[in-house]
Amino acid sequence: MHPLIVGWGHTPFGRLDALDLEDLIQQAAREALASAGIPGSAVDAVWLGHFNAGMVRDSFCSSMILGADPGLRFKPATRCENACASGSAALYAAIDAIRSGRVRVALVVGAEKMTGLDTEAVTRALGSAGYMKDESERSFPQIFARYAAAYAEAYGDPAEAMAHIAVKNHDNAMRNPLAQLHRRLDLDFCLEPSEKNPMIAQPLKLTDCSLISDGAAALVLVADDMLADFSKAAGFRANVQVNDYLPMAAKDALAFAGPNRAIRRAYEVAGIGVSDLDFAEVHDCFTIAELLLTEAMGVAGAGQGRAAVIDGATTRGGTLPVNLSGGLKAKGHAIGATGVSMHVLAARQVLGEADDMQLPGASLAMVVNMGGDAVATYASVIEARKT
Repeated sequence: MHPLIVGWGHTPFGRLDALDLEDLIQQAAREALASAGIPGSAVDAVWLGHFNAGMVRDSFCSSMILGADPGLRFKPATRCENACASGSAALYAAIDAIRSGRVRVALVVGAEKMTGLDTEAVTRALGSAGYMKDESERSFPQIFARYAAAYAEAYGDPAEAMAHIAVKNHDNAMRNPLAQLHRRLDLDFCLEPSEKNPMIAQPLKLTDCSLISDGAAALVLVADDMLADFSKAAGFRANVQVNDYLPMAAKDALAFAGPNRAIRRAYEVAGIGVSDLDFAEVHDCFTIAELLLTEAMGVAGAGQGRAAVIDGATTRGGTLPVNLSGGLKAKGHAIGATGVSMHVLAARQVLGEADDMQLPGASLAMVVNMGGDAVATYASVIEARKT
């Protein structure tokens, strides 16, 4: 059996003070069930992507999904955690269950409630996804600053390209009503440190960093022999997971080996190359990550991504539009929700249901969701199956 996406839900991302974790989970789940046109009783099993790391008190939360619909009661429910790729971990678990034949209808939700803590506490929580034995004092901005510094030493300063990425993603978010920030950024503002754009970890400024967000997203997956029962469907040409070593010291920052391997393998499985893609949603936790992923996808060679980005290759009208949703940079980064959100928005694009975000003619997409210091990488190729 091959899994198909036949429904989705997505809350806005942002500071959602009126909604707790349970509210977010259930809102996205209800919307996904309604989108697919099925009751909870039709679902065989549910999966929840949720990082937490102390950001909320709810550690045992997989059964929160069951409250979205009375028919979900007594369904098997599992929470998946894999740092910032927790949402994709939940999705891939559901994909495997459908492919095995054990499950025919799956509900996947990704959710995070982050804004109940201040920025310092959230930074500490996210830092727990690093290698605690030797790296407990390093924040993730400091970790990704290492990538930017290595890039600069090998190829030249990436700051201008990183600023272009921030400007692009904020421009794209203006079309996305679910995005956290609907605010355009000026290139000069992104280039220069200032009181409003302080240096967070040299050379990463505030405009190079993703957001602290609340939010949830959900997907309904079914076995492909059920295609006739649904009005729309997106399928997976490939879905590849690669995990690399956890310690920073064990990896070459310039090689970006885990993401590169995952993307290459996804191309092989799908039987495509970068030129076949219409767009990509990638993990821009920091702008340097999007630059490295742009090269990993083959938009440009190693060290050539700077020029490609500055020349507009990844803009909406470029050779490979990247992060039409606004990305983590402007859409928001509700950790457990991120991987599910990326797949929701890619499915909507290939099915022609992305509203103002819609890229005309889009039918084949890549999604790259990354957890930790390029440790867990999930690379999906998504295509339209029924529109």
